[in-house]
Amino acid sequence: MQNYLLRAFLSIAMIFGVSQQLSAQELIQATLHKDPWCGCCNAYADYLEENGFAVTRIDQQDMAPIKRKLGTSQAASCHTVEIDGYVVEGHVPVAAINKMLNERPDIQGIALPGMPLNSPGMGPEKKGSLEVLSLDKQGKVTGLYQRL
Repeated sequence: MQNYLLRAFLSIAMIFGVSQQLSAQELIQATLHKDPWCGCCNAYADYLEENGFAVTRIDQQDMAPIKRKLGTSQAASCHTVEIDGYVVEGHVPVAAINKMLNERPDIQGIALPGMPLNSPGMGPEKKGSLEVLSLDKQGKVTGLYQRL
């Protein structure tokens, strides 16, 4: 009986370990470039992590070169995120990021310029008030991507 219980316990432990590994592998990798002293950037990174992203935070003393390199300078906010071949500028809600990752449009990325007080990482979201913009391959704003 003890052998049976031991085998059952080990089987459950192995299943739990494998499911934990699969969960970690399912996380979407994101690199967040931010000012080292920005609290809202850290709040946004936390928000991404709470919503299924594995976030690497990179402190930058000067964000302007990063924004030029990644093509987000025309719709700038305080931080820039690289996710699966796209860029996400600012406090963009996860719903817009997931839409972009699922649809895979031919764009550079999406942006929520400025620092809207009702966006993720900046306070409680106010539905219907956030206008996420699309950025073409040259980093130019091409219009509204999604209103959230």
